[in-house]
Amino acid sequence: MISLKDKKILFLSVSFFKYERAIAKRLSELGAKVDFYDERPSNSNFSKGIIRFNKKLYQLQIHKYYKKILEEIQGKKYDYFLLIKGEATPAFFLEEIKRNNPHMEMIHYNFDPLTEYPLLISNLQYFDKKFTFERSDTQKYNLHFRPLFYLDEYRDSNHEFQDFEHDVVFIGSAHTDRYVVGEKVKSVADKLSLKSFFYYYAMGRTAFKLKKLFDKNMKQFDLKKVSFEKLNHEQIIDYYKKSKAVLDINKPFQNGLTIRTFEVLAAGRKLITTNEDIRNYPFYNPNNILIIDRENVELRPDFFTEAFSGIDEKILYMMSLDSFIECLFFKDQDSYWNV
Repeated sequence: MISLKDKKILFLSVSFFKYERAIAKRLSELGAKVDFYDERPSNSNFSKGIIRFNKKLYQLQIHKYYKKILEEIQGKKYDYFLLIKGEATPAFFLEEIKRNNPHMEMIHYNFDPLTEYPLLISNLQYFDKKFTFERSDTQKYNLHFRPLFYLDEYRDSNHEFQDFEHDVVFIGSAHTDRYVVGEKVKSVADKLSLKSFFYYYAMGRTAFKLKKLFDKNMKQFDLKKVSFEKLNHEQIIDYYKKSKAVLDINKPFQNGLTIRTFEVLAAGRKLITTNEDIRNYPFYNPNNILIIDRENVELRPDFFTEAFSGIDEKILYMMSLDSFIECLFFKDQDSYWNV
């Protein structure tokens, strides 16, 4: 087992469905002393929107927030700095922590295409090790390739369950063309007499209504089909247990695999995905993974009747959070993932 015993880690991350908390917890369990901060001053819809589209308007709040972090960690010495995404993280902060910790290794991880977040590119120069889940960005920006991971509780749910309530389940945020694609899948499933359950989540009613005004895909969204209550991991796992297959709809401009991909397969459930690039991963098995065309959805009836093919223990480990941590802090896994 990997060990970070007595290593001091400064960890900043974007908030992404509490996975950042799970990472911080696991780092502590592996022996590290972790100081964790959200990389955004606020996670309100307004703050996220300002940071995304015009960070300069929010510069004063960002400056004050990062000055406060520097005050709180003043005098502390760290072995590692880990930043996940860092959309709001200013250059002066990166320069200051490196100046105060000249021997500290600085690690960056990103789970979005850099073409969608160009402001992140200029900060890459401050990092010793840089990772991305987007294969096309590895050569373009000289980054290491590391996909996302699953949490152990998803693998712990991997057991035989005969009384399936659903053939197809979708649980995910309401964005881009997810609703359009999801409704196509539901229509085809209905024609095949497959039982389906769709849960579209949006962070706020007002923000969602504004999106509907400006996004052509969101305009088609039936407001009755969106929920403003986020499901926790236990609830999601419960749906997986009762489902034969889980649908994953990636963003049209994104080839990196969603975290849902790893959770579904670790849970021993079949995956239906719009992401063609999944063919290029060591765990790809057409018996477990059905790739669909988001424009012309087709479902194979036999996909739902054939049993899930077990995944090799080595592959399951490589997909895990521990392997993710091992890759970032110890040794890159380029030779494994670039099959």
